[in-house]
Amino acid sequence: MEYIRITEENLEKEHICCAISSNKDEQVSSKKAWLAGRLRDGLVFLKGAERGKCFIEYIPAENAWIPLEADGYMYIDCLWVSGSFKGHGYSNDLMGTCIRDSREKGRKGLCILCAAKKKPFLADPKYLKYKGFTVCDEADNGIQLWYLPFSHDAEPPRFKDCAKHPHTGEDGYVLYYTSQCPFNAKYVPIVEQAAREHGIPFRAVHLTGKEEAQNAPTPVTTYALFYNGNYLTNEQMNDTKFLKLAAR
Repeated sequence: MEYIRITEENLEKEHICCAISSNKDEQVSSKKAWLAGRLRDGLVFLKGAERGKCFIEYIPAENAWIPLEADGYMYIDCLWVSGSFKGHGYSNDLMGTCIRDSREKGRKGLCILCAAKKKPFLADPKYLKYKGFTVCDEADNGIQLWYLPFSHDAEPPRFKDCAKHPHTGEDGYVLYYTSQCPFNAKYVPIVEQAAREHGIPFRAVHLTGKEEAQNAPTPVTTYALFYNGNYLTNEQMNDTKFLKLAAR
């Protein structure tokens, strides 16, 4: 397969895989606006030329929107190959390119979020083990930080304390999220409306800057839902899923 790297020059005309629609779609426009700023921070978005979910997104860890201590590493935001693209070696192509690029840029290694068992929107631990990644830190909620060092003496990355012990001091439902995930542009307002209509305490915190995201009380900043201070899930919800959760 041919691969295309998203740049500031081709961002508007290329599809972005995780939200395939026109630029007028709120999900696409939100993601592209977020990407535009991150490209200037060294983010790489490499995707298959064919329309579909086949891409990798990575950025120097110093500029990642995650509470990490990982200077010198490259942080992988997302590696997603699904549907008819699975089983053709495209994940290996994308990861291989990321590894070569990161080595050429003098990075210490790679790091990525995962969990002991596969969770929605997080990397597959079986695949990471296959590629040589190991766990270097774990938060209280089971979210793990995996890494692939390029030298034996590379100091492992770690979570900041705010991410290692995720908690909020608020009652009710509190959602922390960024525009990295395009689905948030559509579904966060839907969940907000559902909560209002049913009298459910709910507050959404949109992390709109790097420093804010790097000091968030959660290792997953794309979507982290809390209830009465305790972390619940990183799985994006529509109104039906949220109301079912709230009814428990």
